[in-house]
Amino acid sequence: MAPRANWKGFLRLSLVTCPVALYPATSDTEKVSFNQINRKTGHRIKYLKVDAETGDEVTSEDIVKGYKVDTDTYIEVTKDELDDIALDSTHTIEIDEFVPKTDIDSRYLIRPYYLVPDGKVGHDAFAVIRETIRSMDKVAIGRVVLTNREHIIALEPLESGLMGTLLRYPYEVRSEKDYFDDIQDVKLTKDMLDLAKHIVEKKSGAFEPELFEDHYETALIDLINKKRSGAPIAAKATPKTGGNVINLMDALKKSIANEKDAAPATKVVKETVKAKKPKKRVEGQREMLLPISGKGGKDAAAKAAPKEATRETAKKADKPVRAPARAKKAG
Repeated sequence: MAPRANWKGFLRLSLVTCPVALYPATSDTEKVSFNQINRKTGHRIKYLKVDAETGDEVTSEDIVKGYKVDTDTYIEVTKDELDDIALDSTHTIEIDEFVPKTDIDSRYLIRPYYLVPDGKVGHDAFAVIRETIRSMDKVAIGRVVLTNREHIIALEPLESGLMGTLLRYPYEVRSEKDYFDDIQDVKLTKDMLDLAKHIVEKKSGAFEPELFEDHYETALIDLINKKRSGAPIAAKATPKTGGNVINLMDALKKSIANEKDAAPATKVVKETVKAKKPKKRVEGQREMLLPISGKGGKDAAAKAAPKEATRETAKKADKPVRAPARAKKAG
């Protein structure tokens, strides 16, 4: 089932308008997440909104927004006042201009969305806008209001739909000069650059995100499964650091030697991953993690289980958590 649209309204290019819906293109729901619990009772921690000075709990109707002027002074801003300055373009993405994609600095990119026609009408107008952008080989720049704030959005064709990427404003991007001014201007020899280029060529390949592996997520799932099964948790050995590089030329030569040794293994890994049949996409880790009440561990899990559990349900209860299936490669 497709996620709920974050925004619905109209896409407009001059006098051409069509109803559209905006959906998030990314999700973190498949990652393992944790709740904070009371170690003694196993109950979840609940946070209360309290007055910082009196310590008294404050109800939602008594909470307003305030802009901090100094340590103890705030300017109160009500919801009605915020509504009064809300922008009129709340329900329309107005395309203002078209720019080459190469002109957009990657530092300005925030997050991607999918833009699709909303309902059965307007598909022809949507197609006209999409194909016009595609034929011009440019990116459409427009404005959209999300959560009462106006955002700049870059629209570009993606298969039969449009991908919209929110962009930052200039005041949100820090100048690189504040960080790069102290970098020394060093002179590199041709031999050093040739060796470094050789390493790059050995590591070069196509962009294949389905080969990416979240090692921390895998370690989390392994840890949870071990704790559920009561297996001992071995302490991780401290990795040895390489230390300071004394001779850059020697380091480059050793890197090339290491790459030669590692290249066949890397190739085998890639070929093995590609040979595997695509797995079904899982909905997320939350459905695969069984809740544990009480103080945790096997005893608590056993108490939470039904008294007359069948052999089949017992098998399901012992089923280990598995990592999410890799997404299929686009195209």
